[in-house]
Amino acid sequence: MSEETIRLELDDSGVSVDLPQPAGPHDQVQGVPYRPVEFRDNDLPAALERSAKWLREAQEWLGEPVDVIAVHLDYDDREGAPYYDLKLLCNEEDLAGAPIALRKMQSGSVG
Repeated sequence: MSEETIRLELDDSGVSVDLPQPAGPHDQVQGVPYRPVEFRDNDLPAALERSAKWLREAQEWLGEPVDVIAVHLDYDDREGAPYYDLKLLCNEEDLAGAPIALRKMQSGSVG
């Protein structure tokens, strides 16, 4: 197995510098600092309950509301797969604990 490195030229937002830019003055390629947190189940209420429980626990850990931009519901009808696929699209900085680190830094208790 060979290991190859692919080098990409990306701008500050993480997209290719060669990507054609939208032409309109108000058009833009937006940054997407969100990551899906997935809950899969054959029972939709159970998936919703687990997602709500996780969201409460994550917010308690974070010390503030988790930034959720979207809730996506899909299904998977493949044999043996859980039918419902529920995703919370959450800010990746929140999931990394950045607000916690920022509060520690501001309070001078970085350690």
